[in-house]
Amino acid sequence: MKLTKLLKFTPFIAVAIIIIYLFPKYDNTFAYYFEIGKPWGYELLTASEDFPIYKTDKELAEERNELLLDFAPCFVFNSSNTEPIVISYESLERLQQADYQFISILQNQTSRRYSLDQIYTPRTAFEAFGEELIPNIEYDSTTTQQLEASVLASISPTQGVVQTGEKIIDKGEVVTERTYQILQSLKRFTQDTSVSSLQQIWHHVGLALLVILIIVVFVVYLYTTEPVIFEHWNNVLFCTILPLLLIVVTFCCFRYWFIPILLIPYIIVPVVARVFFDSRVAFVLHLFTILIVALAVSVPVEFIAVQTLAGIIAVVSLHDMGRRSHVAIALGFVVLTYAIGYTAFCLLSPASYHAIEWLNYIYILLNGVMVIALSYILIMGFEQLFGFISATTLIELTNINSTLFQEFAQKAPGSFQHSLQVGNLASEAAKKIGGNALLTHTGALYHDIGKMVHPEYFIENQTGGVNPLNQMDPRQAARIVISHVEDGVSIAKEKHLPLVLIQFIRSHHGTTLARYFYNTYANAHPDEPVPMDDFRYPGPKPSTKEGAILMMADAIEARSRSLTTYTEETISAMIKDMIDQQVADNQFSDTQLSFKDLEDVRQVFTERLLSMYHHRIAYPEKL
Repeated sequence: MKLTKLLKFTPFIAVAIIIIYLFPKYDNTFAYYFEIGKPWGYELLTASEDFPIYKTDKELAEERNELLLDFAPCFVFNSSNTEPIVISYESLERLQQADYQFISILQNQTSRRYSLDQIYTPRTAFEAFGEELIPNIEYDSTTTQQLEASVLASISPTQGVVQTGEKIIDKGEVVTERTYQILQSLKRFTQDTSVSSLQQIWHHVGLALLVILIIVVFVVYLYTTEPVIFEHWNNVLFCTILPLLLIVVTFCCFRYWFIPILLIPYIIVPVVARVFFDSRVAFVLHLFTILIVALAVSVPVEFIAVQTLAGIIAVVSLHDMGRRSHVAIALGFVVLTYAIGYTAFCLLSPASYHAIEWLNYIYILLNGVMVIALSYILIMGFEQLFGFISATTLIELTNINSTLFQEFAQKAPGSFQHSLQVGNLASEAAKKIGGNALLTHTGALYHDIGKMVHPEYFIENQTGGVNPLNQMDPRQAARIVISHVEDGVSIAKEKHLPLVLIQFIRSHHGTTLARYFYNTYANAHPDEPVPMDDFRYPGPKPSTKEGAILMMADAIEARSRSLTTYTEETISAMIKDMIDQQVADNQFSDTQLSFKDLEDVRQVFTERLLSMYHHRIAYPEKL
């Protein structure tokens, strides 16, 4: 295996590292989800060891307030004059705001308690004694904090114990406030229980092994059934980034956002993947995503079952993103699958229909809406990022009323008509062998746009019967004809056409010879070596079935116009000769075309050309 191909496995290694790093933290195996008023969705739960029932925050706050209600902050005398007791306005205001009713005054290692009514302020002291008195006590924060901590330390954080083997809750039972408090206590006790370093290590090892196993099986499947994915970096990155995006969103929801899992649109993975790849790749990407997520959810069996069924429905029904009505109908089936699956699992629980949460149906509906909205955003993003092209974009690009096509038809009408005919031939052939017919048709429409630069040099645009190329040196004439490829690439880049269409333009002649001028030169110089590079197209060769079909259709449509008779024998012989010549020239070595594919393509071309050039009866003249 080549080093470059081996390097294409590195993104999958990176995905494994990211998943293991971001995986929800180990919490000593407590992985139950529960709410007050909801049925318990798990099997019978009993205490595996004694654990305390922790008081709620509300109960602790009430006990704290009750104890502090009779608490008296500490003050000390700041002068020798201890009668009467005078406090500053600021200290009194703080005591009143904290709702204290008493203070303690420390003197000579003893403490004496006073109510606030027994203490004077400078004003009340003047009114009572007729003289101005200054505050003679001040707040002792250190002693007060020590005493307050001592009082609060007497509050017990627990209220009872659940003994080993005691039943906590059984499947289908509704979680009451008391049961909820016990479950929260068990969760806290479990998480507070120290986990040995060795136990943590084995947990992470087990998690890593599962993640790596899933990824290895995923990669092996893709490599053996879809090897074309590993031919291009963009394909590999797409197959790693798309599922990783949903996995990371899920882990973040579990850690930080607390979004219901029914709101996470996992079905986006097969929907977006189906636009750019076949059904098998789309479903496997979806299955990979849900298997990884299932390792972190509380009900993995239900999650895998419902998500798998929804993924199958999406892959089977959603094959044409170009039609918005079709997308809405297909995702309607997906939403219905989610709803039926959720309802079925609720009815399977002991609580039966009481387990159904109607809000979850709204979540499911919102999930479908998000899939429609986000899928188009992601499709456009992947188109820009990786140079992919969707059915929606292809349909827009085949509009022959666009400014570019109108200019093409005006400047090079013969080349424009030729492109239309090639598009019809190529799309039929692509459909026959399972290729992307829409992509092939679109590539054919644009493959000769470079002829707009010098339309007069191409015979299909010449009306006067004079070909200026015949007056030139064959090498110069060949360079002019060959230049329409680079001219087409320049126009495509200027018009911001997708990379895949630019590749069609570049490769539609491959590395073949401009044979007419090559033969002309060779015949005129029989005793000289022919400089073949002067007559060879720069390439590259086609790298896809669709590109190869376009090359064949382009050459055959052009050559068919030179036939003098149009019979099945002449057309079939011409097609066989053209294709055999391209095969002998090794033009299809980089594609996945089989001999059967070539035979099917020949048959389609023969049938289409016969229908185009069929004999018409002559209309009789009126006598």
